[in-house]
Amino acid sequence: MTINNFPKLDVIAVGAHPDDVEIACGGTLARLAQQGYQVGIIDLTDGEPTPLSSGPEQRLDEAKRAAEVLGVAKRITLDLPNRKLFDSFEARIKLAIEFRKYRPRLVMGLGEKTPMASPDHWQAMQITDAAVFYSRLTKWDDQFEDHPPHSIEAQLYYTLMFHTTKPLEGAGQIVADISDTLATKLESVRCYASQFPPEKEPLFKRLEAQALRLGLTAGFAAGELFVTPRMLGTQDLFATLFERQ
Repeated sequence: MTINNFPKLDVIAVGAHPDDVEIACGGTLARLAQQGYQVGIIDLTDGEPTPLSSGPEQRLDEAKRAAEVLGVAKRITLDLPNRKLFDSFEARIKLAIEFRKYRPRLVMGLGEKTPMASPDHWQAMQITDAAVFYSRLTKWDDQFEDHPPHSIEAQLYYTLMFHTTKPLEGAGQIVADISDTLATKLESVRCYASQFPPEKEPLFKRLEAQALRLGLTAGFAAGELFVTPRMLGTQDLFATLFERQ
């Protein structure tokens, strides 16, 4: 069995490409980091090629700077192929190895198809779901570089669908308060100059409007939406309802 010398992370957010996580839940990750949690991001691909980028080195540098803006403790880029990302046994294993190394309590991942956008997003959801399961399997350590099993306690889905009013489907919905970190979220997205040149400036207004709308639904100035694949319960109803942190 491999001796685990990797730092423990509280939460890992998984994206298909660098910038997925920032766009969908960057405000939440920034707030968690401010609250003292150890936050990680795993990009399944380097996102390249893209039209305006000079290559993977530029995109990885942008991702590094975005992580620094958010206060992320660890960012990992797997070597899976952009545009050709498919849910496969090998992809599941690669991601599950990272979960076993860094032992998060919470995993956030993509939660649906994105029609007319990258099909990698849907594949990433399936890979993440499987890797959460694979992470805890026993008597199979040889498949995971001998890293021991790790059980992830909770999983949340995030959305990249901003062109519909239909809510993300799942057992329950949560709006995370990003009132104090909306500006940080937008700054992290702006780190991707190769992806968001001046002509794409309306994207930032759309992201801000989405955050304001979601915040309004929960009584915050700004928010981000998550869906739980399983129903959540509470043993202290009043603490859940009234003790907002």
